[in-house]
Amino acid sequence: MPFTQQNASLSVFVVEDNEWYRRFIEHTIALNPSYVVKSFATGKELLDHLHLKPDVISMDYHLPDFTGDTLMVAIRQQVTDCDIIVVSEQEDIETAISLIKNGAYDYIVKTKDIKDRIHKCLQNISDKRSLNKRISVLEEEVGKKYEFSKTLIGSNESITRLFPILEKAAGSMIHVTITGETGTGKEVVAKSIHYQSARRDKPFVAINIAAIPATLIESELFGYEKGAFTGAAARRIGKFEEATGGTLFLDEIGEMDQAIQVKLLRAIQEKEIVRIGGNNTVHTDCRIIVATHRNLLEEVNAGRFRQDLYYRLFGLTIAMSPLRERGKDILILAKHFVDLYARENNQPAKSITESAQLKLMSYAFPGNVRELKSVMELAFIMSNSDTISDGDILLSSADVISESISEELTMKSLEQRILKTYLSRYDNNIKLIAQKLEISQSTIYRMLKEMGL
Repeated sequence: MPFTQQNASLSVFVVEDNEWYRRFIEHTIALNPSYVVKSFATGKELLDHLHLKPDVISMDYHLPDFTGDTLMVAIRQQVTDCDIIVVSEQEDIETAISLIKNGAYDYIVKTKDIKDRIHKCLQNISDKRSLNKRISVLEEEVGKKYEFSKTLIGSNESITRLFPILEKAAGSMIHVTITGETGTGKEVVAKSIHYQSARRDKPFVAINIAAIPATLIESELFGYEKGAFTGAAARRIGKFEEATGGTLFLDEIGEMDQAIQVKLLRAIQEKEIVRIGGNNTVHTDCRIIVATHRNLLEEVNAGRFRQDLYYRLFGLTIAMSPLRERGKDILILAKHFVDLYARENNQPAKSITESAQLKLMSYAFPGNVRELKSVMELAFIMSNSDTISDGDILLSSADVISESISEELTMKSLEQRILKTYLSRYDNNIKLIAQKLEISQSTIYRMLKEMGL
């Protein structure tokens, strides 16, 4: 049977050749009902039972068959994740330091306060293990939160086709460029790649180039030394150093000034930076993911983006489709945001009426997914019942079927207005419109006949 009990916070092995002292330590530990303790008289007995995987080992430094140093080596050959407390009659500072350097958690001398020392030491170990467990759970939850199928909500082919590409991005260190209009979820995709990669337990650091004045970009990226300029009262590390071991996400890379592009290229190529006002190079180790709403190749041809930086960043390109091209994903996302808002605010869920769905489908969403989220959160607040109607949905743009959908319109009239909008938007391309509306081409031809078109 396994040594660790289900309700025990710590399982402890005690190895001590003095029978009286062994029983004393065993009794001292057992005073805490959440600790489970088992004792041995020799190092060999201990080693024979290490398959039971104790959390902590309390061992006498001088045993008949082992010294503290040799027993620690033998223990580590079998288990690496247990904490070792060395108990000794001698207060030998050099020995204590050597043992702790070699992996002992603590060195306790057999004095009158040993009972308190043991309890304090075990409590610290218990707290440390609980904290590590919570961190592991949180890391696992973050990883699950950013699983691709949970992050990119929708069933449209423009989204589902990205999953295998994202898997390849997460499983490698290839440079990634994410393109798409503002609000399509480029940063969410970058986070997903990071948290599904081998660097998931290291920092994800994001910087929006467009949101920072050009004069401050260099100090934000590379940091500065104390006294580098007026107001630099202390050294500050930049985003490259902050992201060490993890991922640096450069959003809106196309807005970067060419003078900074040169320094960025060097930092990526050499994997080192120099802080402003400093002389020493600092090694960096961070994965670079960039995003832009611009066509970088066109920017290169126009002379606004350096060609050498473009090809240095060139790797795996992930194109995010605008929301208006994702068909019924609009409704899937709308319901997702409504449910999410309800959970986060401890409120009952709400459904979306058919007229509200039609209103959403008729809108172009220039702000993409980000705008839809804001619209649905506001609609949730505006609704006075357990449903969200078209009147609760407030759209900022006039790009709707009608600036104001009248409740007196019939469903057929609404459908015809939607069709007219799509005919105009997609230049009468019946096949494409059928795909967007997820209906058959024959249905569209029937509606056109009824409309006299």
